[in-house]
Amino acid sequence: MAGTVAELKGLMDRDQLAVSISQMWDSNVAQRSVYDEEISELRNYVFATDTTTTTNSKLPWKNSTTQPKLCQIRDNLHANYISALFPNDDWLRWEAYSQDGATKKKRIAIQEYIANKVRMSDFRQTVSQLLYDYIDTGNAFADAEWVDERTIDVETGEVINGFVGPKAIRHSYYDITFNPLAADWKHTPKITRTIKTMGELKWDVANKPEMRYLEEAVAKAEDMRGKMTGYRPSDVKKALGFTVDGFGDMQTYYQSGVVEILELEGSMHDPDTGEYLQNYIITILDRTHVLRKVKNPSWLGQGYKQHVGWRLRPDNLYAMGPLSNLVGLQYRLDHLENLKADLFDLAAAPPLVIKGNVDEFEWGPFAKVYMDENGSVDLMRVESAAFSAGIDIENIKRNMEEFAGAPREAMGIRTAGEKTAFEVQTLSNAGNRIFQEKITNFEINILEPLLNAMLELARRNLDGTDIIRVMDNDIGTENFLSVTKEDITANGKLRPIGARHFASQAQLVQNLTSLSNTPIWQATLPHLSSISLAKLVEDVMGLSRFALFQENIAITEQQETQRLANQSQEDLQMEQSTEVEPI
Repeated sequence: MAGTVAELKGLMDRDQLAVSISQMWDSNVAQRSVYDEEISELRNYVFATDTTTTTNSKLPWKNSTTQPKLCQIRDNLHANYISALFPNDDWLRWEAYSQDGATKKKRIAIQEYIANKVRMSDFRQTVSQLLYDYIDTGNAFADAEWVDERTIDVETGEVINGFVGPKAIRHSYYDITFNPLAADWKHTPKITRTIKTMGELKWDVANKPEMRYLEEAVAKAEDMRGKMTGYRPSDVKKALGFTVDGFGDMQTYYQSGVVEILELEGSMHDPDTGEYLQNYIITILDRTHVLRKVKNPSWLGQGYKQHVGWRLRPDNLYAMGPLSNLVGLQYRLDHLENLKADLFDLAAAPPLVIKGNVDEFEWGPFAKVYMDENGSVDLMRVESAAFSAGIDIENIKRNMEEFAGAPREAMGIRTAGEKTAFEVQTLSNAGNRIFQEKITNFEINILEPLLNAMLELARRNLDGTDIIRVMDNDIGTENFLSVTKEDITANGKLRPIGARHFASQAQLVQNLTSLSNTPIWQATLPHLSSISLAKLVEDVMGLSRFALFQENIAITEQQETQRLANQSQEDLQMEQSTEVEPI
């Protein structure tokens, strides 16, 4: 497959290797520069408060109002996406691939362990940021890492508990590059850029031995900074051509107090020596020092970084976002809005056409104008046909929502015309197909592999026993479960089912409602199990934790109610028949 192996010179030479990775990063960034400019233009429109910060600023209009339609579509998509992914607390399932992994103990341990870590690590907030990337740039990048936030009291030596476990991380679109010509994301070599302070890097070296960072590389970087701070600007003129992203020249970078880390992940080949490294991680510091060069420790056969695209391009891993091709419509929307406003200003206070000898006057109600017999003052006529721009503006707004896969019904706005409840549901399901496909794509291609990467990290790094909180839905109590590495090791996969359950639920309810109003329902009633139907409704509506449906529970409760009523009636009759002795 093309694009699956990076060609790098100097795999065995640390200095040359750092230069090769730096050049690869610069080349990848340069190749996508046009799309980066499109993303920047889109961002300006989304967060604009007027047209002065957008490309509409070039138009000669007096008014500079912007209608934040792109921003509204963005918020609408995000709100509906996040609601579909997490419709309730029961959105995670363990799917076993062996008999051992299908036991109740394994299922509860794995599901509850990951669910607990998801709640404690602000997973929902991370997914929210990924969704914004998914909408804004069309590409979302996620990663997973093992976190140990326990601390030790310096006075007592006591271990203070903190979060320990796998955690999801979001990578910015601007901080990751890869070969877009590769057949799939899994096999393409990718470079991630991270900015840290020197103190944070030294903390990682001291507290994260699993990273296998070389202390000598950190020492060289620190020594370079000590030397550079003593140089004058004239001493480093030869380095002015060296530019680090976002830091200017080399002297400014070294004096900024931060370090740039580039990490290449994937398979690579040296065309000069023939050296081949499969599934490696190479991390460089300051684009000059190799911080680590190790085999990827993941048991998954690949790294933990995940990617999902909104609108896929042929033969290109960089996807297109839902808002990217709406920028032109936003431009026209603001153009028409300000054109209409300017015309209204002209109609309210039109220019005056003065002919002949006219004395100076103040234009206003009941103003007196003195002129000779050849003079005249006329109002300049404004073309009234332009006032109909409001119709075009509304059409553009509606089209923008439809093009982005966000029908107006998703915001609670009903389309024109009388409809039955069935028609409304049918139209809603049909109109939401683009939306449903895009959110299911996000769930399958980034959430699912990300959660399974977090599970693999736990299996590889969990040491000893972890205590997690488990809710017993049957009796409504809170329990605590001890989990070990063996408890969460099984053959299977975690599957988030929020978005897929959301869609199937809507379709199932619609079909049942439609069927119950037809003769087919009446014909099949003798063969219908009311108990099974109750279980179906309980599952579809997500009501299992309330224990509303139990076999023949209504009859049992009615008997109990009648029994209590009869007992109460007997007690009342006994009280009435008993003579009360006078005091």
